[in-house]
Amino acid sequence: MDIHEIEASLENSDFQYRLKAIAALKDYTPEIAVPLLKSKLNDPEFLVRSFVSRGFGQQQSAESFAALLQIIKLDNTPNVRAEAANSLSLFGRCAASHLLLTFIQDDHWLVRRSILAALVDMECYNELFEVCIEALAGEDMTTQETAVDALGALAGTNQESAALSQLLTLANSEYEGIRQHTASALKHFDTPQAKEVLSKLRQDSHHQVVGAALENLLENS
Repeated sequence: MDIHEIEASLENSDFQYRLKAIAALKDYTPEIAVPLLKSKLNDPEFLVRSFVSRGFGQQQSAESFAALLQIIKLDNTPNVRAEAANSLSLFGRCAASHLLLTFIQDDHWLVRRSILAALVDMECYNELFEVCIEALAGEDMTTQETAVDALGALAGTNQESAALSQLLTLANSEYEGIRQHTASALKHFDTPQAKEVLSKLRQDSHHQVVGAALENLLENS
């Protein structure tokens, strides 16, 4: 798709044409692509804005980084903000503090789960531990469970001790789902405390928790 076709398609009233044009920009340099992507920051179709967010991740520059921060802060659709968070993570460690701040300021589960997954992939352990604590203090149970899983990813890192301490406490949660995810997370920790708590979770009153606590025994048998 040549640049003139892209420019024309970006102005087409049918959003499918705009989507194709945005996707085609991946073949161009940031100098050409980023200004065109920015022209669609306020497109009325959230799918178009999602494609724009993804496009900024493929076109890395100071200008696209700034545009992603703007989307995360101002867009009114969680799917778009989550896509922008994913794209921001592609910039590497320089994005970690921004993702942490976004997590604190944006309590939508989709945005938060995207950030948790991104920080695990980025291996930004300090920020990951902080967002886990923030998530556990929130109200959304699926985000809490994702945070428990992420604490397991901190085994063998500089946050291992702090993560293990959280998991040992979470093993006593009144919520069966939290205990189940805690059991799965604890198998990553090779410490007497983790093994002792896993042993207790194998006697849990809920069979899913017992199953999760038995997983590592079955894997090693």
